[in-house]
Amino acid sequence: MLCELCQFAGGEILFQDDRLRIILVDDPDYPGFCRLIWNEHVKEMTDLPPDDRQHVFDWLMRTEKALRDVMNPDKINLASLGNVVPHLHWHLIPRFRDDPHFPAPIWAAAQRPANRPHPDDLAQTLRAALAHRG
Repeated sequence: MLCELCQFAGGEILFQDDRLRIILVDDPDYPGFCRLIWNEHVKEMTDLPPDDRQHVFDWLMRTEKALRDVMNPDKINLASLGNVVPHLHWHLIPRFRDDPHFPAPIWAAAQRPANRPHPDDLAQTLRAALAHRG
């Protein structure tokens, strides 16, 4: 079985180093939806050595902070599921009270239509915010 996270970038790359990448997911309902993807095929956080786990956590927190600073969401959802793609990755999802699913998870039934525009310069702005924290 091919792993889509090994085969494809997964979205617009906001940051990348030799261990992980942070991408902006192309989701019209959720501007700012990012994904942190470990570059090697690893299933669980406990499969990583401690310094790599710390590297993931540091970039999760940097990304969350960049999303908060740039988008001012009501909440940030962090999720590491990997049931369909057993490749270590985290979802970072800015949530707003008027988003289609709030307060439920984005994978639940929608409660209202999407109405939040995607800023044209969102990737560039997030990229700059991440670089500022590096």
